[in-house]
Amino acid sequence: MNYSAAKQFLLAKLRGELSPKLTYHGMRHTMDVLKMATAICISEGIRGRELKLVKTAALFHDAGFVKDKHAGHEAEGCLLAQTYLPDFGYSPRDIEQICAMIMATKIPQSPTNLLEQILCDADLDYLGRTDFVKIGNALFEELKAYNIMHDEKAWNRLQVSFLSAHKFHTQTNKSLREPVKQRYLENLKVLVSTYGG
Repeated sequence: MNYSAAKQFLLAKLRGELSPKLTYHGMRHTMDVLKMATAICISEGIRGRELKLVKTAALFHDAGFVKDKHAGHEAEGCLLAQTYLPDFGYSPRDIEQICAMIMATKIPQSPTNLLEQILCDADLDYLGRTDFVKIGNALFEELKAYNIMHDEKAWNRLQVSFLSAHKFHTQTNKSLREPVKQRYLENLKVLVSTYGG
């Protein structure tokens, strides 16, 4: 499989086709997930072919946003992987694994093996990082731009419920990110408690 050529192709496609309204699900997020997926793979002992599969899945996991809609973007990303990856020497089995990783990131996340767990944790890695507020604000701006959400109080309530339900899957993120995420959750709970009915 020619990962480098597939990466070059997909990044050019995303640069050319993603809407500027995607303040969260844009190139920065894709590159962040790629970086974190690579780091988690190394921490979890994933190398070689499997590392390339995870990195490819990271690149394609939100590629479905070229269709400029939020619903069903994971399935769209799989279609793109199925369409283009054979040209880069990926086997049907490789593509099947990549699509399973992409579909596992659909909320609520449903990973069934370590590679899927790694991509899920990389996708939501920011929940336990110092840039949580900045990235969360970018997501809120995007949801407003797509008329999905408008009210900041509703957004903060949603964040409390999302963070309360969310679980990291890999040992790496359980130890590195979970404690920080819990602090953000506690802070948000305090904020939301001031809203009243």
